[in-house]
Amino acid sequence: MGTRGKRREPSRRNTNALVLGAAAAVVAAGAGIGAYVFADGDSEAAADSKPLIRTGPPTSAETRAAAERFLSAWEKGDTARAAAATDDAPAAGTALSALAKDAHFSELKLTPGTRKGATVPFHVTSKVTYEKTSKPFAYDSKLSVVRDKKTGKVSVDWAPSVVHPDLRDGDRLVTGEAGDPPVKALDRDGGELSVKKYASLGTVVDGLREKYGKKAGGTAGIELRVVRKDSGKKSATTARTQDGNALPDKTLLTLSEGTPGTVRTTLSPSLQAEAEKQVASREKASVVVVRPSTGEILAVANSSPGFNTAFQGSLAPGSTMKIITSSMLLEKNLAGVDKKHPCPKYFTYGHWKFQNDDKFQIKNGTFKASFAASCNTAFISQAPELEDNSLTLQAQQVFGLGMNNWSIGVSSFDGAVPVQSQAQMGASLIGQGGVRMNPLNMASVAATVKSGTFHQPYLVSPDFDHRTLAKASRTMSAKTVGDLRELMHYTAVAGTAVKPMSGLGADMGAKTGSAEVDGQKKPNGWFTAWRGDLAAAAVVQQGGHGGDSAGPVVREMLLAGD
Repeated sequence: MGTRGKRREPSRRNTNALVLGAAAAVVAAGAGIGAYVFADGDSEAAADSKPLIRTGPPTSAETRAAAERFLSAWEKGDTARAAAATDDAPAAGTALSALAKDAHFSELKLTPGTRKGATVPFHVTSKVTYEKTSKPFAYDSKLSVVRDKKTGKVSVDWAPSVVHPDLRDGDRLVTGEAGDPPVKALDRDGGELSVKKYASLGTVVDGLREKYGKKAGGTAGIELRVVRKDSGKKSATTARTQDGNALPDKTLLTLSEGTPGTVRTTLSPSLQAEAEKQVASREKASVVVVRPSTGEILAVANSSPGFNTAFQGSLAPGSTMKIITSSMLLEKNLAGVDKKHPCPKYFTYGHWKFQNDDKFQIKNGTFKASFAASCNTAFISQAPELEDNSLTLQAQQVFGLGMNNWSIGVSSFDGAVPVQSQAQMGASLIGQGGVRMNPLNMASVAATVKSGTFHQPYLVSPDFDHRTLAKASRTMSAKTVGDLRELMHYTAVAGTAVKPMSGLGADMGAKTGSAEVDGQKKPNGWFTAWRGDLAAAAVVQQGGHGGDSAGPVVREMLLAGD
């Protein structure tokens, strides 16, 4: 560094020569001038033909310039130039052109906000016009700027969410007559379920509209809405998240009101209010309450209203799964409530070494003691006695899970207990491995223990549309049901569920769970319980021990049912 080059153009400044062995390099500095390297041979020719490709994240100046190019062209209606400012011009051009054609946007104004790294937020104001009706429409979005690794070019990282944050791949913004008439959702007492009053019910009301809008007797209005990629297809009527969960179409702006039809649900206004209260005070909490004797869903709530984790979540249920596993071990005479049962510190199966929380053990203990203390090895130690599909069949045949045939009135995930082998099969016995559930599923499990038979949960009575509810192919024996109730009751009075269930009477039982998730510092906390003719389940993601995080949520729901 520091050696002056042999030639220098008078018009260039701050030009230094860089010596690399026998090769010389000239770096041209200044606004808009790239860096060049001289390789073997003629240095001037190399300077013209081999530019040094810039690497690393975009600079603040590059980010502002790229965002300005894109937003300015988009605002002016030059969709071709705006698309060219992205890293996926064909997709961007199609999406941006559709705003005028399908969404009927006009008078567009885009105002950039304060840059944060390579991300630029911006505010959109526009007018949406359909036939003779117009309304203003405003929202916030954001874009990110990236550098192409091959060319060094900086451009907008294209994604449908740039156009509107609710858009995913394949979704569209459409203005016109709504595909489904609006619905007026009612609680079980006939009161309106206002989304303003019950924040968690936004996706529920959207789902009711999608399923019952045309059946409930309403007439469609004129709306701007997000139309999902698979909307209208019989096999998949909604878009899906990365986890495969369904999302209904979403209304963003109503230009003219339609006439709503009426759909009565099974939700209890008092329990729904309590559920909203419980999740509002916690992060990533979800809860469901059902009536064991009928399957009616009495409450559903989520801390994050954008996605219905309570109905559609797909999470490892941890030790709450031991309820299902216990029913299987009892039926196969591999365990007995008061029989001696091993609970060692460790148990190796399928080349995995399993252990208990804090590596505890119970010497000469019973199965009831192991269940109440949530001893992992007590369950995994029975894996060598089971077939690979034993747990799958138990979940399907007795608890109605994993059959993909629930019809609750809106989209739901019915749980999954895949057939696995070796270590993964062992892990599934304690609610890990490939087992996936949500609070609706686990509330149903507790309800099945309480009632003695599976009643598919439902939000809308099957009498409304004459649909058929899912059935379990068999029921447990009276002895197995009694044993399960005893195990869950003992856990509530002398095990890991004591604190949340304290003072709730004699007719109750519970099970805690903590599910480890890769990348999380704390496990997801689970709790499911019954009391009288109420059953509830909750999950608090990254909440830690289920008795401490999800337990208080379930407790308050059971108390609210008095």
